[in-house]
Amino acid sequence: MHVLFLGNSIKFRANMKPMILGLVTLLLILTTAFAVEDVGGSSFCDSKCNVRCSKAGRRDRCLKYCGICCEKCNCVPSGTYGNKDECPCYRDMKNSKGNPKCP
Repeated sequence: MHVLFLGNSIKFRANMKPMILGLVTLLLILTTAFAVEDVGGSSFCDSKCNVRCSKAGRRDRCLKYCGICCEKCNCVPSGTYGNKDECPCYRDMKNSKGNPKCP
């Protein structure tokens, strides 16, 4: 019986190795994908959106939507309000209700 148990244990370990290797590979791929997304242009958007939202009443909300718009359009209009003609993509983005998405 002891030999049979040892044989089952080896089979179990052999079946687990590909699964563990697959999970580790998936984790590395996901980590890399998120790291690249975070690095890409975020300092540019952060600095531009900080200026854009500096006088906003709901600064956290302004920064969130400004960041979304900046990442998609790669530009943020100058100043704290208006000037949206400087960035047509930013100007033309709409929310689900048809209102302007970008602050």
